[in-house]
Amino acid sequence: MPNKIHLTVATIVERDGQFLMVKETKNGRQVINQPAGHVEPGEDIQAAAIRETFEETGWTVELSGFLGILTSYNEISGITYYRLGFAAKAVAFNPEAVIDPDIDYALWMSYEEIQQNLEQLRSPGVISCLEDYLAGRIFPMEIFRNTL
Repeated sequence: MPNKIHLTVATIVERDGQFLMVKETKNGRQVINQPAGHVEPGEDIQAAAIRETFEETGWTVELSGFLGILTSYNEISGITYYRLGFAAKAVAFNPEAVIDPDIDYALWMSYEEIQQNLEQLRSPGVISCLEDYLAGRIFPMEIFRNTL
């Protein structure tokens, strides 16, 4: 049953009161998400968050805090998702970056714009993660121990 457990990462990147988001089409419906994706076998969790953010947006980021773990279950697929959220700072944008083909495009959105589009969010974890960030529920990165 291990293939029914998926470990994912997501980043909250704020710049000038705007949040880095992506639009992607899932099952014929365009949805809004934070830069997010799966941790690959043998990959460090923090490295996965940085990699996924770059692959989906072209932005290099520096992780600044941990927002927690959100679990969800997809009744259709039978998959349980464990989503680790991170706060990150935008470091540099690479306009030449090749964006993941699953992503329609990346954009910066205000909290108000995100609130106005709640029905478009990919999952409840998107707003939960953002609200944890805005409430200052951010844990230090020192809680992670990497032995890879």
